[in-house]
Amino acid sequence: MKDLKNIWIGIFLIALTSCTVVRQGEVGVKRKLGKLSDKTIDAGPALYFPFTTRVIKLPVRTVNVQITSNLPSKEGINVGTIISILYRIDPSKAPDIIESIGVNYEEVVISSVFRSAAADVCSRFYAKDMYTVKRAEIEQEIADRMHEILKPRGFEIEAVLLKTIQLPKGLTRAVEDKLEAEQDALRMEFILQKERQEAQRKLIEAQGTRDAQKVLSEGLTDEILQWRSIEAFRELSNSTNSKIIITDGDTPFVISESE
Repeated sequence: MKDLKNIWIGIFLIALTSCTVVRQGEVGVKRKLGKLSDKTIDAGPALYFPFTTRVIKLPVRTVNVQITSNLPSKEGINVGTIISILYRIDPSKAPDIIESIGVNYEEVVISSVFRSAAADVCSRFYAKDMYTVKRAEIEQEIADRMHEILKPRGFEIEAVLLKTIQLPKGLTRAVEDKLEAEQDALRMEFILQKERQEAQRKLIEAQGTRDAQKVLSEGLTDEILQWRSIEAFRELSNSTNSKIIITDGDTPFVISESE
């Protein structure tokens, strides 16, 4: 009878004890009688007493939150944007986040801090800058501003990405025309640079030819010309063909040659 009683007590205790699983990329924090534990629970099973304790889970992997917002530009134009924010939670800060912010931290701090930082940064740039190479600069400045504010609270901002930018139709066309004109200017500058290089090459080639001719003409002294004539006479004398040669004693001139 006593053994049966112990069995029923064991079954009752097991029924009162719950188990949850903390998955990979998550941490758990126990809240017992309204008080949060300062220790986190890593991935794996976690036992708790359901009548007094609750396990709160937070993702610590990289999370992508997408925000649609109208951002002001330097000239006062509202630019429609769709922006992705990549962030993650510092696991050691999970209890502080739950206690000071709550589990709806994306709406309370991530979104709010983003809108403030993005408005401040974008107001220093022209609307067209979001279409050009300054786009990356804007993204980085927003990310840096958010990271500065949110890192002490346990959030790591990995990147801010401007996915979609919607300018007013007239401004969009103006920006596209300007970009096309800039591309044409760069293309023309490339052509001109190539032509300048080709002209420089031809000039160097002409100077080389001129210098070579100058060296050759300076090197043709009377002694060299006389020596060349002797060489020519020698080659003619070795020939077995009959020929008529007229010469002034210096330079031979062949009138005809036959076998």
